[in-house]
Amino acid sequence: MVAAVGLVVVLALLALFQVLVACGAPLGAFVWGGRHRVLPARLRVGSLVAVLVYAAVSVVALDRAGMIDVLPDGVARVAMWVVVGWFALSIVPNAISRSRPERLLMTPVTVVLALLVALS
Repeated sequence: MVAAVGLVVVLALLALFQVLVACGAPLGAFVWGGRHRVLPARLRVGSLVAVLVYAAVSVVALDRAGMIDVLPDGVARVAMWVVVGWFALSIVPNAISRSRPERLLMTPVTVVLALLVALS
C-alpha cells in the first residue's frame, strides 16, 4: 500500500508538471526530447494526454493496493504488469535523451516510478 501511495504522489507531481508545460510554462527542456523551451500545440496535447494516463495508472495502483475497488482483479493485475513494462521501457529514452535536463531529471523519476509500480 505504501508503494501505491508513493506512486500516486509522484504521478500527481508529474501531472502538475505536465499541466504547467501544456499551459506554456518554459520547461520544455525536461520533456518530449527537450527540443522546445515552450512546447508547440501538438506536444501540449501530448502532455495533457499524459495527465490522463497518469490518472489511469493511479486508479490501477490504488485498486491493486485494495484502497479502491473499481476493476476486476484480473484486469488490475494484468494492467499493473503492463504499467511495470511501460515505465521500465521508458527509462531508456529518458536516459538517452539529447536534452541534458531531461536525462538528469526524468531518468531517475522513471526509475523510481518503475520500482514503485513493481512494488505496488
